[in-house]
Amino acid sequence: MSCSSCSSIGEGSPRGCRNNGTCGSDSCNKLTVFDWLENMHPPLGEKGYNIVEVRFKNSRKEFFRFPKSLQPQAGNLVITSAAGGYDLGTVTLSGPLVLMQMKRKKIKADSDKIGEILRLANQDEINLWQECRAKETEVHKRSRELAIALNLEMKISDVEYQGDGKKATFYYTADQRVDFRQLIKDMARAFSIRIEMRQIGMRQEASRLGGIGSCGRELCCSTWLTDFRSITTAAARYQRLSLNPQKLSGQCGRLKCCLNFELEAYRKAIKAFPKPEIKLQTEKGIGIFQKMDIFKGVIWYAYKNEWLTWHKLSLNSVNRIIEKNKAKEKVSSLEAYAEARPIPKESFFDSGSVEESISRFDQFKTKEKRIKKRKFEKRHKRKS
Repeated sequence: MSCSSCSSIGEGSPRGCRNNGTCGSDSCNKLTVFDWLENMHPPLGEKGYNIVEVRFKNSRKEFFRFPKSLQPQAGNLVITSAAGGYDLGTVTLSGPLVLMQMKRKKIKADSDKIGEILRLANQDEINLWQECRAKETEVHKRSRELAIALNLEMKISDVEYQGDGKKATFYYTADQRVDFRQLIKDMARAFSIRIEMRQIGMRQEASRLGGIGSCGRELCCSTWLTDFRSITTAAARYQRLSLNPQKLSGQCGRLKCCLNFELEAYRKAIKAFPKPEIKLQTEKGIGIFQKMDIFKGVIWYAYKNEWLTWHKLSLNSVNRIIEKNKAKEKVSSLEAYAEARPIPKESFFDSGSVEESISRFDQFKTKEKRIKKRKFEKRHKRKS
């Protein structure tokens, strides 16, 4: 399902964001779920499912019940019940996969959070909805100007009109509590609609606006990530990453969500390694942990007061030393267990001019040229 600005100019060329297959303005394919059971009918004796998933602007999705007279499918525009009016959304998922999504989001079938679908949207309601969507950019700009005039420390990041055009929801971010009562009065007077202010976090703002991450791909929060778990610097420490805020923070200014993707794998791998606090007792001195490579299974140690010289030990060698230390036995040295360094191959500079003659680019005189030259010299002598 495309956004309101997408259509065909002619000969198949797209209009609006001009992206063939992927939306660039309203995220048509944002957080979509592939319904692999769409064309399959329920088995005999199995009841149908009267709940569908409906997407509104950006990533806002909710679940709605529909009456028996309707059979909405993915892509249909439907009218849903809303406070003081109605709203218009797009059905994104139907059938048994809806129950799986509800279970994942911990929403029960008899929950009050599930709304109702009134009917399928007609053309007049779709036209009104598109007119409201077209006004959102100007309203967003004007609302920011009103907030700046009141010196409010807040950022209005997005505006969402209700389907009937009687209400608008303003999403904002702020570090502290903001008194926006006067702002609501000014916006209600300027736009002649009901105003609702909804505060969101930095991550939610990034998911609504979208963008390209440092990896070169579209942001995870705006494409498929729906739950925002807490992320701490401990995730970077487990993965032995440099604690550089510029590299670890995303576009939202918070720690990147991808730090949690491989965290469990690192935690399981680190369990096989000894703790960094453990010191190796040798006759030459005490070996202190410096760093380790989880993928190669290698640990570096250095003697106390000899910090510039590191000794590379395998995980098995370190475990053997620790077992001997537990038996109150010291090893001779770290060098005896260190991995042998590969001997670098001797390399010499080869210019390529040794094997070939330096005169290989010269043009040798052929036999015909020599004959012509002799004839020319004889003619010159006769004339003289």
